Amino acid sequence: MGDEDSTLPRRQLGRYLRQYREEIGLTMAQAAKLVEIGTSTLHRLEKGTAEKVRVRIILHLCEIYECTVDDTAALKRLAEQAAVKTWYQELGDLLPGSFDHYVGLEAAARQLISYQEVVPGLLQTPDYARTLIRGYRTDMPDRDIERRVELRLRRQKIVTRRAEPVGLDVVLHESALHRVVGGPRIMANQLRRLADAGTGPTIEVRVLPFAAGMPMGLLPGSFVILDFGLDSKGRALEPPVVYVESVLTAQIYLQKEPDIQRYRAVWAALHDASLGVEESRALLRKIAKEYET
Repeated sequence: MGDEDSTLPRRQLGRYLRQYREEIGLTMAQAAKLVEIGTSTLHRLEKGTAEKVRVRIILHLCEIYECTVDDTAALKRLAEQAAVKTWYQELGDLLPGSFDHYVGLEAAARQLISYQEVVPGLLQTPDYARTLIRGYRTDMPDRDIERRVELRLRRQKIVTRRAEPVGLDVVLHESALHRVVGGPRIMANQLRRLADAGTGPTIEVRVLPFAAGMPMGLLPGSFVILDFGLDSKGRALEPPVVYVESVLTAQIYLQKEPDIQRYRAVWAALHDASLGVEESRALLRKIAKEYET
């Protein structure tokens, strides 16, 4: 098995197993005894470090944890993916909405380093988010749109909470400031939100201006590098992940070190070519005023 390639589904499977076990109130020892495996084996499954993931055991755990049919099918799919060499996830087709891999990783991260060409979800206003969702899902009932907006706003708490907020460092292409979403009022409010967000200690927003051209000869499309922090010995708690989003195809997660380093180099070039934090904030507020006139 290609351990490096299957790490992500194993880690995600482990997170969900731990979540469901804790929700039903079982200790690790109790759950392990019920499925007739060692506590250390279940510990490795929940940590995402098990060398082998047996689908039969996962299904038995789902039964004990009283998982729904859809959730059981999702965990079974993750267990199957843990054994394949090349892995990527088409979120909408394979897993129900509650199993959004990216949201799970995002919440576990300590630092998000991002290049975006649309305002990132973690910094969107409700009106901006609502307009995007409605434009993409024209057939969706209003109540479902509102639910998605609510979920998006709930996600934002990871970068605004007082206790251990996730760090967010965004390079935003200037085109996002001029690409009108929902009208001038919505854009003005959104740009002010971006300017205000960058005044906090854990969020930085920089604008990559048109004048910067294309650093490294390319514009790579939106991506996020997720870092999970260090332990007391300075070692990564979990390997970093690059998330590359595509609306029309698959959402891709990259874990191999050469890929991680390539994206870090691209992001560094974009970052260096961007306006400083104060300059970016001034530009955001200037364009917000222009939308209001």
